[in-house]
Amino acid sequence: MLETSARLLRLLSLLQVRKDWSGPDLARRLDVDVRTIRRDVDKLRSLGYPVDSVPGVAGGYRLGAGAELPPLLLDDDEAVAVAVGLRTAANGTVAGIEETSVRALAKLEQVLPARLRRRVNALQTHTIALTPSVATVSPDVLTTIAGACRDHQRLRFAYTARVGDATRRHVEPLGLAHTGRRWYLVAWDVDRDDWRTFRIDRIEGEPALGARFTPREPPAADLADYVARQLTVAPHARQARLIMHAPYEEVAARTSVTAVHLERIDDHRTRLTVGAPSLPEVGLWIGTLGLEFEVEGPPELAGHFRELAARLLRAAGDR
Repeated sequence: MLETSARLLRLLSLLQVRKDWSGPDLARRLDVDVRTIRRDVDKLRSLGYPVDSVPGVAGGYRLGAGAELPPLLLDDDEAVAVAVGLRTAANGTVAGIEETSVRALAKLEQVLPARLRRRVNALQTHTIALTPSVATVSPDVLTTIAGACRDHQRLRFAYTARVGDATRRHVEPLGLAHTGRRWYLVAWDVDRDDWRTFRIDRIEGEPALGARFTPREPPAADLADYVARQLTVAPHARQARLIMHAPYEEVAARTSVTAVHLERIDDHRTRLTVGAPSLPEVGLWIGTLGLEFEVEGPPELAGHFRELAARLLRAAGDR
């Protein structure tokens, strides 16, 4: 009995990870035969889990939205409370759990009955949050994108570029990133034949789901580092590299993740890379941090710092 229960939990987990599964694929993953999979699916259905049969030559299964809430030890009111809480956390009001909340919300809303989804949407629509003014993103858009990343489905959407141009994008989504203030999508842009990072709040309306695709090799092994560079360095004409004589945590506390890229050198030094329209602007900004540093590059940056230092000394009366 314990072995059967454990297999049912593994089966349910697999159905949540991917949208469609064939019977033979599930049988191979669980090391059982196809008839056992059919019996286990029937058991899940008897427990209230909405497992749909997928038509086709090979046939298959998917976890769909059912007429009753699966037995998660939650009644209707508790399920609504959890969904609303996840939507609130996904909007960034609880630091550190935004991405996890989106993944959990995508799974929960996939199986919420229609009557409960309406209650969640009504409560969300008519609730006012007194939070700082930031670019907001619809949880429905986030869960749609998260589901497309999970199921390897292409997306089409209207997008306002950084320079203000309205564009249409056709992408293969890889993953979501959150900075604490904004959400970003990393995706392969089919029309531009390259990787792109999109601000979710610049997407107009809800993205449309498209055909399945075979995942590509990611643009970098460390996706978080890749996104950080795309946001802080890549958009600017000039780049400056500075060695800050301070621990990583101290430099991070005085800067923004969307403004600079940081690398820990050792316990007492941190490499800071920043982009700017022109190098003199870096000199004006870096002085406000109140930290000791040295110039790593480019070489002409040191010359701008000398000119700025001489100008400040003359202003202070030290000639």
